[in-house]
Amino acid sequence: MIKATYQKYILDFKQASGTSRGVLTQKETWFLILEKDNKKGIGECGILRGLSIDDRPNYEEKLQWICQNIHLGKQKLYDDLTEFPSIQFGVEMAFLSLESENPLELFPSEFTENNESIDINGLVWMGEPSYMKEQIEQKIAENFTCIKLKIGAIDFNKELELLQFIRTHFDAKTIEIRVDANGGFSPEEALSKLNQLHKFDLHSIEQPIRQHQIAEMKKLCQETPFPIALDEELIGVFSLEHKEELLHKIKPQYIILKPSLVGGFQGTHEWISLAEKHNIGWWITSALESNIGLNAIAQFTFTLQSHLPQGLGTGGLYTNNFDSPLEVKEGQLWYNSDLDWSINLPNFNF
Repeated sequence: MIKATYQKYILDFKQASGTSRGVLTQKETWFLILEKDNKKGIGECGILRGLSIDDRPNYEEKLQWICQNIHLGKQKLYDDLTEFPSIQFGVEMAFLSLESENPLELFPSEFTENNESIDINGLVWMGEPSYMKEQIEQKIAENFTCIKLKIGAIDFNKELELLQFIRTHFDAKTIEIRVDANGGFSPEEALSKLNQLHKFDLHSIEQPIRQHQIAEMKKLCQETPFPIALDEELIGVFSLEHKEELLHKIKPQYIILKPSLVGGFQGTHEWISLAEKHNIGWWITSALESNIGLNAIAQFTFTLQSHLPQGLGTGGLYTNNFDSPLEVKEGQLWYNSDLDWSINLPNFNF
């Protein structure tokens, strides 16, 4: 018989991290811990306040319900959690962890053997231009070949100057640039801003306008001078039918998949199959999970064999993250088996 418990954990950012939606100083997450026959498994359920569809007052009640009904099994619980995608991810992960020989090695591969790595982008948070420039210089010094900048909240001309700074020193073959507006542009100004951004030879822009403006986003994807990637637009789209309808209507060039926001591994697989059917590119990013959740996402991502840089370099954001084998080197994410896990939770130590 499986016993289930959960525990809340607050992750503290090393430095306040800005997006066009606001500044992040903390991140809430919950760990679902399963026990059976002296074995334990762990899953992470984390939300982004103001963004996750399951950011709602009864979140912990739903976790309590999971613990009381764990006997229903993984798939039945998953199916009953449609409107709680982050808990779907935590349930999938916890059961997989319980069933694995090593509870933190969920998808054994050349990645977990430390033989191969995952290309990742270097993330530059929004802030004062001097702080953003400092981050850019740091990412370049760390040999990232793909840099992602959060834009859309400070003065747009200052953001253009930062992009000019990169391009003055590095062409697009040397440094690929992605920008993420987090819905920060208005529909009226978006195309004009995209045209101004285009001269910097960008790879793509994520979510230029806020989600749920389907007609405007469709028009933007038709007229844009460089690729648009949907991100927040995918949140809260649950059924296969609605997912396909959204992609068919908007016809984006890319979609970005955060397992905690789109229903875990199963939800991510559904989006990928539809994207490939419609000739839409994709990549996977974290939703700022702890290293426990990030580890599961990274191992899963490696199995998909995408050739694009992924958004998985977020493990170093926190002062109180868990020590893990995940290591960023030369713009790559490695699983360094010489590094140990250090997890000290009341019901899970590793």
